[in-house]
Amino acid sequence: MSEETSQVDAADLDVWAFSESGPWCLTPSEIRWSTGLQTLREDVQAEVPKLIRKRFAPPLGRVLRVGIRVGSSLLAWKLRESGSQTALAALSRRLREAFEDLGPAYIKAGQIVSSGRGIYPDELVEEFRRCRDQVPAAPFDVVKQIVEEELGRPLEQVFSSFDRDCVASASIAQVHAATLISGEEVVVKVQRLGVYEQVRLDIAAMAWMARRLIGRIPVATLANPLVLVEVFAETILEELDFRLEAENMLDVARGIHDAGQTMIIVPRPHPEFVTRRMLVMERMHGYAYDDIEEIKRAGIDTEKVVRSMMTSFLEGAMIYGVFHGDLHGGNLFIMDDGRVALMDFGITGRLNEKQRNAFLRALMSGSVNDIKGQLEAFRDLGAFDEDIDIDELIEILRIEERIRAPRDLSKLSTDQLLSDVRGTVKDLMGMGAKLPKSLMLYIKNMIFFDSAMAELAPDMNMLHALAGIYRHFAAHHGETIATLIGFDASRSDRELSSAQVVLAARGDEVGPTHRQLRDERKEMMKKMAARRHPKPT
Repeated sequence: MSEETSQVDAADLDVWAFSESGPWCLTPSEIRWSTGLQTLREDVQAEVPKLIRKRFAPPLGRVLRVGIRVGSSLLAWKLRESGSQTALAALSRRLREAFEDLGPAYIKAGQIVSSGRGIYPDELVEEFRRCRDQVPAAPFDVVKQIVEEELGRPLEQVFSSFDRDCVASASIAQVHAATLISGEEVVVKVQRLGVYEQVRLDIAAMAWMARRLIGRIPVATLANPLVLVEVFAETILEELDFRLEAENMLDVARGIHDAGQTMIIVPRPHPEFVTRRMLVMERMHGYAYDDIEEIKRAGIDTEKVVRSMMTSFLEGAMIYGVFHGDLHGGNLFIMDDGRVALMDFGITGRLNEKQRNAFLRALMSGSVNDIKGQLEAFRDLGAFDEDIDIDELIEILRIEERIRAPRDLSKLSTDQLLSDVRGTVKDLMGMGAKLPKSLMLYIKNMIFFDSAMAELAPDMNMLHALAGIYRHFAAHHGETIATLIGFDASRSDRELSSAQVVLAARGDEVGPTHRQLRDERKEMMKKMAARRHPKPT
């Protein structure tokens, strides 16, 4: 590497968590697409209440199409399956099939539902996990048309090569590998033709229909469909402007850098070629997340990968107020050196100072079973009206036996790390509370970490991993946590250490692994199923 390149890279890496020698250097003053993004983000979010408002008449054409498709599914379910033992599973299947037929917006909505394990009915979540990850790619002629409209010039004047076949195709966009005229390898994310307008029509139609589903089907009773539409709208509208996604990349990369994390990196967006419908970024190389054998053959420490990702995610959520909101196997590469390259920043959790403090308070209060602290935090996150009487709410929860006992720290699993928070959220939604977008994305990512640990590090010691994360926060952010919410971050670490002593006294020196805990959960689920549906004698 030349001295000039080294200086360029040093300037770049002083701000963001990027690779050491990228194809270009980002200088904030030279990023052409970054002007006015805060106003743009606010304008996009201001659209949500307008789109979901109560209407006398919805977009008739779209509602008719959706109504016929969903209505036929509900009618078939009502006639054939509503009285059976598998009624909810059958209803979930029919809804999933209808959503897939209705196109990108409904597929995306189904994916959001699939992330709500512990909040939405298990049958609904499991079924919507089957929503296809791939949708048919748009023809190259259409892709070229969009790219040239966004560039304002022929494609050949910017790219020396542009693969006709896409490397990934999703509900909102598809991605093509390309090479710039100047020689840099890139990928180009191109928005689907007409999605920008279609999604807005679909949100309005969804909101109109959601009001008519409340109380009519079991799913709507357990998960207020209008709340689901609102969260969906908040999430998907920002995905429709790739300038906001590029800013998300920079903000997450800045937080990772400021935290001193070295295991997670973000690709560089191009300083010039980013528009509403097109995003050019650095091409990253590595192992696919599901290529477990190759990853282990390369000698990569997969336990370290999982710990680093989880720690970085929690720091983003609790300390820096911005985090990747859509972690899954298709959105990351594991590089040869063991680092993780994050991709696809269309969905990002963002919290202002009040929300960040509330989120931090919710998580820390959950770790010591402080119910009042959790409820106050949920209120500040937007789950309740500001004037709600917290003491009265606690009394209602106590009467209905919804207050949970403290957890046995020796039996934690990854998705139980903060499951008191998730369980309380589910209970409160049943009482009319809203589900804040940031909390929904947090739960969604924790579900991913449960599966990531099962696949990449099933023998990881749970208590050691959990204690390590708390110890990291106590060492690196203890003063910040104490200043913001008056919480002693070392408190939970001491409790975890005590749990390890208890395990040692039982003769279990290593404590439970993720594999053991998953096996225990499966056995428990079998026993519960047997009790619900006993065999005839």
